[in-house]
Amino acid sequence: MLKIRDASGWTIFIFGVMAFLLGVVGIFRPEILLGILGFEVIERAARASSDYTITFMTASSMASLNIGVYYVLAALNDVKIFYRWTVPFRGLTFIVFTTIILLGIAPQKFFGVALWELIGAIATGIALAREKQK
Repeated sequence: MLKIRDASGWTIFIFGVMAFLLGVVGIFRPEILLGILGFEVIERAARASSDYTITFMTASSMASLNIGVYYVLAALNDVKIFYRWTVPFRGLTFIVFTTIILLGIAPQKFFGVALWELIGAIATGIALAREKQK
């Protein structure tokens, strides 16, 4: 039966729901995500025809929606190997996102995304370690 069995499952489920919801928002209103991430929001009519920011945000949001579904399904099916795979890769995401902030490529507010990834990786890692000890 589909259910969440433990703390590690809840960390994966919560991340999945958040990724899914942010993906939905970004598909329909990518400007909202641009604002949340600290990027300047420019009206669509003011964008140059060669400005693909909205296209990129919509595509990224679709990826977020898909990843959210993967995480939710993994949590509901207790796919522990998936949980373990997410820990180092979310850590890597934190490193890459933090680096682009430090290099001035992304605004400082984007650090919220990096921190979200790091906290999620740590929470899942701790939960998995505690469950292994039991």
